[in-house]
Amino acid sequence: MSRWRGSRDASSGGACDEADRGSMSVFVVIFSAAVFLLAGLLVDGGSAINARLKAADIAEQAARGAADQIDQETLRATGEIRLLSAGGDLCGRAEEIVGAHQADGVRMTRCEAGGQTEVTVGVAVRWDAYFLGVLGFNGSDMEAAATAAPSTGTAALARTSDGLNVGEG
Repeated sequence: MSRWRGSRDASSGGACDEADRGSMSVFVVIFSAAVFLLAGLLVDGGSAINARLKAADIAEQAARGAADQIDQETLRATGEIRLLSAGGDLCGRAEEIVGAHQADGVRMTRCEAGGQTEVTVGVAVRWDAYFLGVLGFNGSDMEAAATAAPSTGTAALARTSDGLNVGEG
């Protein structure tokens, strides 16, 4: 019975050429890089989508808060719904709502009154890349804008749990 030592040759049934040495290492390196890139796309892509959704959510909240600033004197005198002013009060309320999220890298990019009936608020949320930062892509700001207007008429009444409008039956 012969004892096997070292590499096999073609005559012993196994094939191990010098040309094959290290080929598995190349495969592992390439495969590891591909897995790293896929993980980067999943994790960092998810962070970017999350930042975009967060920006949209905060912009909607700020726009609704600003649109809630109704000129009550005009409403009582004429029945017409108008926003307070194109400047300070509207955007001040929007900044207050966005400011509650400042610790999360959130900032207001714009606040515009569309006439006397609607408000548009833009918000940017910063997100940082974890995996893709190694490749030089460090993240960016994701932006969103939302427009809101005061609701008017009976369609604006809230529904209760039994399906009746508030104030009915």
